[in-house]
Amino acid sequence: MSATAPYAGPSPIRRPVAAAASLAALLSLVFGLLLAGAGPASAHAALTGSDPQDGAVVATAPKEVTLSFSEAIAVGDDSIRVLDPSGKRADTEAEPRDLSEGSTVRYGVALHTGLPDGTYTVAWQAISADSHPISGAFTFSIGAPSETTVALSAQEVGGGPVGVLYDIARYAAYGGFVLLVGGSAFVLVCWRRGTSAPPMQRLVVRGWLTLTVATLVMLLLRNPYTGSGKFADAFDLAGLQSVLDTKPGAALVSRLLLLGAAALFIAVLFGTYARREDEREKKDLTFGLAVGGGVVAAGIAATWAMSEHASTGIQASIAMPVDVLHLLAVAAWLGGLASLLVALYRTPDIGSAAVRRFSAVAFGSVMVLAATGIYQSWRQVGSWSALTGTRYGQLLILKVALIAVLLAVAWFSRRWTGRLTDTAVASSSGAEEEDAATEPGNTAPATSADVSETSKTAKTSETSKTSDYIAPERAAQLARQRAVLTATKKKRVRDADPERSGLRRSVLAEAAVAVVLLAVTTMLTSTEPGRTEEEAAAGATAATAPAAGGPVNLSMPFDTGGENGKGTVRIDIDPGRTGSNDLHVWIDGSDGEPMDVPELKVALTLEAKDIGPLPVVPDRLAEGHWTASGVQIPMAGDWKVDVTVRTSDIDQVTIDKNAKIG
Repeated sequence: MSATAPYAGPSPIRRPVAAAASLAALLSLVFGLLLAGAGPASAHAALTGSDPQDGAVVATAPKEVTLSFSEAIAVGDDSIRVLDPSGKRADTEAEPRDLSEGSTVRYGVALHTGLPDGTYTVAWQAISADSHPISGAFTFSIGAPSETTVALSAQEVGGGPVGVLYDIARYAAYGGFVLLVGGSAFVLVCWRRGTSAPPMQRLVVRGWLTLTVATLVMLLLRNPYTGSGKFADAFDLAGLQSVLDTKPGAALVSRLLLLGAAALFIAVLFGTYARREDEREKKDLTFGLAVGGGVVAAGIAATWAMSEHASTGIQASIAMPVDVLHLLAVAAWLGGLASLLVALYRTPDIGSAAVRRFSAVAFGSVMVLAATGIYQSWRQVGSWSALTGTRYGQLLILKVALIAVLLAVAWFSRRWTGRLTDTAVASSSGAEEEDAATEPGNTAPATSADVSETSKTAKTSETSKTSDYIAPERAAQLARQRAVLTATKKKRVRDADPERSGLRRSVLAEAAVAVVLLAVTTMLTSTEPGRTEEEAAAGATAATAPAAGGPVNLSMPFDTGGENGKGTVRIDIDPGRTGSNDLHVWIDGSDGEPMDVPELKVALTLEAKDIGPLPVVPDRLAEGHWTASGVQIPMAGDWKVDVTVRTSDIDQVTIDKNAKIG
């Protein structure tokens, strides 16, 4: 071909550059919109109650302030601060005491004695079990409300520039994981000759670098992200040590260690494996790489499962392995799609068999995604109101819609794949030309000027017979020129193939939708699940509402079946609202007189919210009279009160009755 060859459409060099530029622009736009609309990361845990309550006015100064949460949290020395009207610390500045009982998560701080009347501010900050920081503040008054000079930071924990950079690193980590795992799986399962293609090598290595750098950034920013919000604290060694003692810190360190093993895997895949020629040895090495790489990939995926949404909430033991499968399926599908796009645009050698193998892998990945996604959606949403009325539910609807669009585009790709055939150039060029075409530096298509110059050089070398001896350097140069010419011919023939061109366009469209899908998926990881958002909203309403209701009085007859086993249990719960309550239990015999029993137990359960049973073991105060103080009711609702009465060594009965509390 010469420089005067007929025009055959856009340059094969410009097309991949334009495609890559379009994808980069789309990625920047999507991430920019999502980051602009995203505030600090929502949390899994939420404040469900406090004693004193927000806005409460108490007659005398309490001895301590307690806070109740919907999920397990991690606290530090200054996680709960109580400030007097002048802004000075009113608490003893000790580490909060863990007062949790059963399924109730509660922490408290002791207050100084002799506190004067006025309005006090309670500021709290903690880390949810799913790694997200949470914070808040409320006030209560002693005696009467007063003016206060307390000024709290307007920036929420996890926000500000540190929060934005941390979120970018989180998104980059997911993208790097997809390219690393998906790209490796593509060349190992679908196109083993791709291990010798430099564009495929660069894709996987860049995925590894992106994931490694993003993980290091997250580890350094973890302390300011959950604390002060100042970049300088990223290099605080004491803060870094405290991060390493947490579950998210341990997960990030584990990921870095696994990335070291991943680097060894990449070196073997694109080094030893790519150079191996013996088919039997290559088959054994393929099996070893598949097993080893699968273990490393699952381990890296587990670092997310063990530290985020899957590790908390209901059925965590099932949710974590399901989450690992979900992440691996995402990587195999989207990472393989990116690899196919690079192979179609940057290498001339990928054949129809490799494309069909990826089509089968993608189909299997979609099946796994459907099964795991349905389970995750049920677990994290739980109701139609949470699906439509929460940010998590709305993002989930958008994700499902994008998957539907992606599957529709993939259907067209499968049609092009079914009609795809290898060109005549590919089948007749010979093994020598195939190898030359995939040599490093020879995969990029040559310009028409290059081809013309190569042709002239080749003709000159053939007609110049002044000597029978050709220097090795000259022979190597001629071989490279012939290889470039052959590769360019093959590339042009394949570019003219309508089936291959159609496949390229459809795969490019798939990749564009996949970019948006990956962005939405990563947003879901930092958004509070719909199920817990609804529960937290209900708890927060109960916690901030004025004291309601009144003393609860219950009367329940019982019969243990033994001698003197009949009687009546009377219960008083005062003041009968959320927060701290006093509980009194009286037992009267069948004759109406006070009756002592060997054992008495009480439990409270809010079945509508899956809270409880919360055990209460009252102390005997007098004959037939038991009492317990400081009984915490975390939220208002229809509570079931279970009472167990034992009248002898073998005679026992449990009775229950519902009571509206709060």
